[in-house]
Amino acid sequence: MKILNSKILKEIDEATCKAQEIDSLVLMERAANAIACEIVSRFLPSRRIVVMAGPGNNGGDALGVARLLIEQGYRRVEIFLFNMKGKLSHDCNEERKRLISIEGVSFTEVNPGNFRPPHLDKDDLVVDGLFGSGLHSPLQGGFASLVKMINESGAYIVSIDVPSGLSGEWNSHAVRSSMVHANLTLTLQLPRLAFFFAENAPVVGEWKLLDIELDKDAIRQSQTDYILVDARSVRPLLKKRDNFTGKRDYGSVLMFTGSAGMMGAAILSARAALRTGAGLVTVHSASCGMPILQTAVPEAIFEPDRNKWLISDMTLYHKHQAIGVGCGIGTHEETINALEMLLKNPRGQMVLDADALNCIAKRPSLLSVIPANTVITPHAGEFDRLFGEHASDEERLLKAVEMARYYSIFIVLKGHHTTTVSPTGRISFNSTGNPGMATAGSGDVLTGIITSLLAQGYPPELAAPIGVYIHGLAGDMACAEMGEAGMTAGDIAARAGLAIRKVIESKNQQAH
Repeated sequence: MKILNSKILKEIDEATCKAQEIDSLVLMERAANAIACEIVSRFLPSRRIVVMAGPGNNGGDALGVARLLIEQGYRRVEIFLFNMKGKLSHDCNEERKRLISIEGVSFTEVNPGNFRPPHLDKDDLVVDGLFGSGLHSPLQGGFASLVKMINESGAYIVSIDVPSGLSGEWNSHAVRSSMVHANLTLTLQLPRLAFFFAENAPVVGEWKLLDIELDKDAIRQSQTDYILVDARSVRPLLKKRDNFTGKRDYGSVLMFTGSAGMMGAAILSARAALRTGAGLVTVHSASCGMPILQTAVPEAIFEPDRNKWLISDMTLYHKHQAIGVGCGIGTHEETINALEMLLKNPRGQMVLDADALNCIAKRPSLLSVIPANTVITPHAGEFDRLFGEHASDEERLLKAVEMARYYSIFIVLKGHHTTTVSPTGRISFNSTGNPGMATAGSGDVLTGIITSLLAQGYPPELAAPIGVYIHGLAGDMACAEMGEAGMTAGDIAARAGLAIRKVIESKNQQAH
């Protein structure tokens, strides 16, 4: 699913009107109807609803919603239209005319100096239609005071398209205290980039997409570097396994993982690689881990390091299609030296995670010898150790785009919407996963999954986002059985293969 900026979305609105031979007011009515239906499905007619509408098309949507709610039997609807400059958009003005034609409607058109704020409390519902996604400057003056009043009221807030004050894309200089803090954001057709940054979560709240039948060809032809990865985008990319094949047709994985006290990381990454379909998995680790690994994952080959307690040698003795490095290896000087030799003599696709990244952070010169097309999978802390401190997810993403291009690597920024950044600047946000995945070893599982896909011949630009999606879906399946608090990384690894099957079977179900 594409993530488009506000300018392109406006162009798609215009293209829709032309293709479907409708005027923009019809499109506004679709939006208002979709939003009103969602409100009706969630709130009883006895609820007091206060609609705050601005002078633009976002306000027009809000006025349309108010009218439709009244027509559905909601009798406690109060509407405030803020027309501070005496100028409404054409469609907003048309919705105003329709609304005030209703007998007995509680409607106030606010002009400078005549606003008496309504009392709001926690039992009320506020519909925020003040400003839409095209806003690019912070709210000030009276509007900032109005937003503060709404936020402090304790009322349940539903924002139309985006919360007022939030730009649909970048908000690095925004004042979030001057933004509406929505409980629910009902956005139209496609998600907004701003929804995927953690710092905006308290502003956006829950968000839901509403289909208003924008022209599919216009959406398809639009250009963007931002994608939300979902089942529909993953299904056609999964490879079919042929009948006349053997284990070597599905690649050989080598994992440099584990050390004394950290063999769980080796177990989890190896299990995940196997459950994702790798034909062969070899684990190279501290020799003390041999009985642990071969007991816990008998399907994997164990290659003991000459050091009993840590990894001191990353020499490649056999051919492997993909190499995963870092889970639980520590940051000992001998391990850093071994990693440096591996990076300078690459053979096969590579995934660097966890302590591999911490080793590089301790010896920054290694950044320059990471092989092109390597996948690195840092969480926020690891990313900042590599590339400097960042105050927000938005800053971190912009830096990731710069670094991915500079070093020709793929960066998987782990988080709620784990984000894959390619050297070309293409950015894929993930749609699966849940808070229960914030558990020890979850990243080790992801490393195993991505490394397995690389070994099976998926290029990194596909292996990384597909792996992230499968990892999140396996986590969702584990959560459904164990609950967020009860699930473990082992539960995620165990369901990686089931997650792949679920994606494939969803295609077959659609076909029927």
